[in-house]
Amino acid sequence: MNFMRYILLSGLVLLLFSCKSTQIENKMTFAENPVVAHRGAWKAKALPENSIAALREAIRLGCVGSEFDVRMTKDEVLIVTHDATYNDLIIEESTYSKLAETKLANGETLPTLEDYIKAGLVDNPSTGLVVELKPSKTPGFNELMAVKAMETIDRLNAKAHVLTYISFSYAILKKIKQIDSNAQVQYLDGSKNPDQLENDQILGMDYYISAFKNNPTWIAQAKAKNIKLNVWTVNKESDMNWFLDREFDFITTNEPELLFDLMEKKSQSRWNLVWSDEFDGNELDRSKWSYETGLVRNQEKQFYTDTTENVRISNNELIIEAHKATIENPAYLSDTVKDWRKNGKVANYTSGSITTRGKAAWKYGRIELRGKLPEGKGVWPAFWMMGDDLPDAKWPDRGEIDIMEYVGFEPDSIFGTIHTAAYNHMIGTQRGKKIAIDNPQENYHVYAIEWTPDSIDFFLDDVIYNHIENEHKTTAEWPFDQQFFLKINLAIGGMLGGQKGIDDSVFPQRLTVDYVRVYQEDRL
Repeated sequence: MNFMRYILLSGLVLLLFSCKSTQIENKMTFAENPVVAHRGAWKAKALPENSIAALREAIRLGCVGSEFDVRMTKDEVLIVTHDATYNDLIIEESTYSKLAETKLANGETLPTLEDYIKAGLVDNPSTGLVVELKPSKTPGFNELMAVKAMETIDRLNAKAHVLTYISFSYAILKKIKQIDSNAQVQYLDGSKNPDQLENDQILGMDYYISAFKNNPTWIAQAKAKNIKLNVWTVNKESDMNWFLDREFDFITTNEPELLFDLMEKKSQSRWNLVWSDEFDGNELDRSKWSYETGLVRNQEKQFYTDTTENVRISNNELIIEAHKATIENPAYLSDTVKDWRKNGKVANYTSGSITTRGKAAWKYGRIELRGKLPEGKGVWPAFWMMGDDLPDAKWPDRGEIDIMEYVGFEPDSIFGTIHTAAYNHMIGTQRGKKIAIDNPQENYHVYAIEWTPDSIDFFLDDVIYNHIENEHKTTAEWPFDQQFFLKINLAIGGMLGGQKGIDDSVFPQRLTVDYVRVYQEDRL
């Protein structure tokens, strides 16, 4: 490494930027969407990653950015490629001419940074360049690569086309900010919180999905500090929706077409997210949920507890787990009292039930849960809602909406039902329907309702299977014009779940919840 050459080049770049600071820069208006094509838009058309063709496809799609990876060869040529090796040659130990002997799969020559930038300037009205500088363990390479990249971009008059510089190397980003204090930079490592980034003027977080889900408070903190939020690499529809709902500045993906499709659907939807729990912390959020405990309803056999054995957060999911276990019933009075909650000394199962009662309730909206169900005779999981002023009225006068019920003795179906004074199971008039479901114990499904003043529609994976009309009679038929709160529970046995008995050999069993979300219309 010629360090004197590096020092001279670094000084020259600083001088160039100093001299140009008074000049009028070319302007570029970036696309108004968060879609960043990861290594270009390569996947749908089977193009090579980091190819100029993939860059051109990202431009054609109208992505706000096209990300690409930059490395430096032995002879200090900046090239666009991801891995530390190319065609089994170590890039930092090989010359560009040797590396370029092998073409990309589509026949392109291995692009230099200069080639790539030039291609990104042609017929490109709105797609910014997202320049990732790959860290090196070779002494001096990181700083020299930053200097040479900035010099190349400045020489090509392409600074206005750069959306941001990104790197796993903090030193590289600091060097870029030293060269140009106005440069937009984003850190990739995920190890620094918004305060640390702000202190170093690194005003961009480009972290992996789990970094944000494990530290959800960082999102609001970053927004308050005007730190740009980017996330990589988001390829699943559920993750895309999660970050779209949180209004991230950028979402880096190998599936830009899918992300655009989801954005189009959202733009046409009347629903806006107003409340959710993604279960991203280490324990249940007590500002959103309360526990039910004891023997509660429906002559069920389980004793609900607030222990982590029965209710916990694990791997960004809510786990409600039922066990075959003997537990003392503190409400026991005697074997002869009529109240089933008080005539047994012990319960033979434990499980969990949580509710938003007293903490959150809604009138109308789209309410949905994504999750997996338990299996085996006797299990009875449910995701449901009850009228918020229920204590002032006898059930079912204030209404019940069973968004999803499942019984283990009927393993291929789920139910959606309403209960009211006029329509309820005690008099055999409940209004419910079931739908076949594919392997709910292993596959995630979305269970939802869309509830308006005129109707309630029940959905399984966006397929309507039950439609309830407001007959506009009395509250006996339609009590659904008030606030309702949520419940999630896993019951064992009981009036419905225990109709075919309980198979003790299946325990423990769990209900797994990826998220719960509540959407409402603006007018509501």
